[in-house]
Amino acid sequence: MPPPSRIFEAFWSLARTGDLWTHVGATLGRVLAGFAFGALFGTAVGALAGASERFRWFFDPTLQALRSVPSIAWVPLFLLWFGIFETSKIILIAVGVFFPVYLGVAGAIEGIDRKLLEVGRVFRLSGFAMVRRVLLPAVLPAWILALRSGLGLGFMFVVAAELMGASEGLGYLLLDGQQMGRPDQILAAIIAFALLGKLCDGVLVAIGTPLTAWQDTRRGRL
Repeated sequence: MPPPSRIFEAFWSLARTGDLWTHVGATLGRVLAGFAFGALFGTAVGALAGASERFRWFFDPTLQALRSVPSIAWVPLFLLWFGIFETSKIILIAVGVFFPVYLGVAGAIEGIDRKLLEVGRVFRLSGFAMVRRVLLPAVLPAWILALRSGLGLGFMFVVAAELMGASEGLGYLLLDGQQMGRPDQILAAIIAFALLGKLCDGVLVAIGTPLTAWQDTRRGRL
């Protein structure tokens, strides 16, 4: 275990030469692209599963089985299907993001209080108004939490993705440090991962907080 001074020196050296920002930019671009696709499909499929019992009965068992497959197990298959370039990396990250978003959205829709729907029918809300004024507010807090979980898994999956022939990225920096026998570089890359993940999560929380400001929760009263 290198002392903190060596870790800081490795981190500062990478930042000073610009290599750190190159690796951070590559990893961030892959995570954001994979997150966008995974969140989009996870939300759509989760909404279908939550709204349609037949869809859930038919597809959910298969999705739950696929959810248990480790990220590294997808790597050989994606290399064969999509090659070693960016497509395979982004798809792998999207797979990691998909499952928590799917589960969060499906569970939130299934758990909507039936009394809320009855109130909407009493007020004769149209289909669009029912979605906007009843369903969306009921699902939104769980959806934002699912997006945060998906983003965290996206950062986990990007390490496996960057083992697929990447020449830049924080995952590549980890592998290079291991091959060169440099634990200070490995720990510097881990710190960069932690800081970047926290920054992205903070941005997501900042975007989601105004959307759920109407909630009368314990946190809001503190």
